[in-house]
Amino acid sequence: MESDNDTQISEFLLLGLSEDPELQPLIFGLFLSMYLITVCGSLLIILAISSDSHLHTPMYFFLANLSFADICFTSTTVPKMLWNIQTQSQVITYAGCVSQMYFVLLFAGWDDFLLTVMAYDRFVAICHPLHYTVIMNPWLCGLLVLVSWVISVLNSLLQSLMVLRLSFCTEVEIPHFFCELNQVVGQACSDMFLNNMVMYFATVLLGLAPLPGILYSYFKIVSSICQISSIQGKYKAFSTCASHLSMVSLFYCTGLGVYLSSAAPQSSHSGAVASVMYTVVTPMLNPFIYSLRNRDIKRALKRIVGIPVI
Repeated sequence: MESDNDTQISEFLLLGLSEDPELQPLIFGLFLSMYLITVCGSLLIILAISSDSHLHTPMYFFLANLSFADICFTSTTVPKMLWNIQTQSQVITYAGCVSQMYFVLLFAGWDDFLLTVMAYDRFVAICHPLHYTVIMNPWLCGLLVLVSWVISVLNSLLQSLMVLRLSFCTEVEIPHFFCELNQVVGQACSDMFLNNMVMYFATVLLGLAPLPGILYSYFKIVSSICQISSIQGKYKAFSTCASHLSMVSLFYCTGLGVYLSSAAPQSSHSGAVASVMYTVVTPMLNPFIYSLRNRDIKRALKRIVGIPVI
């Protein structure tokens, strides 16, 4: 492409999940419902943990941070999508697109690390219960969350700055409902080699690297559960472990799939569906998986709404 056609554009067009006008009300209602469920469910978890002193433990400290990250994660994409559908506009400014991309990467990365830290916390609690309070002390818990946040900030900042060096054609249409990194980079008119290398390196390092630790933690947890003599206790522990691992698998498989398969030919629809799974569906399901099956959280919520706790 001629260099005359390369320019610093002022806006992008987000084509969304579908351009069919008849589907727009359905998509609007569905995503609005999922967003409200995510925000309300996560806020209730944060409120329950902060209001009950019995829940001021490492496990619930990490869960409160995960709930906060989920609220921020979905709030970076869904409100803009709903606004575009309501106003029948597909426009997002260049600055708005880069900002959205930055915060999506930030909170996706933070979610990634928090899930890893929570798996390690459960590993220590189940496999080394006598040393749990010594190992998972408040200083270490705070440090783990802080390091997770700093790494996520640095990665999202690096990726966003790499996008700023790219030049785009006069009209850019993104076949997505938000500015996802691989989609934006793929629309550039200038050389994308360095951006792709940095993106793949970060995906492997920050996405794939924690996965063995999570799998090892759950493997050891399952091994410890198998030694439980009570059939009922073993079933309950397996059920909880399986539900947690299914959410981790859903988040990692769809998130890693989106970025690692971006170089291979694939339909924009399949990529958008995978993005919906890790950016919208997983944060919506987290409050149900981590709270509805948790007796302590349910007891704290009952106290908040004034229901007598037996």
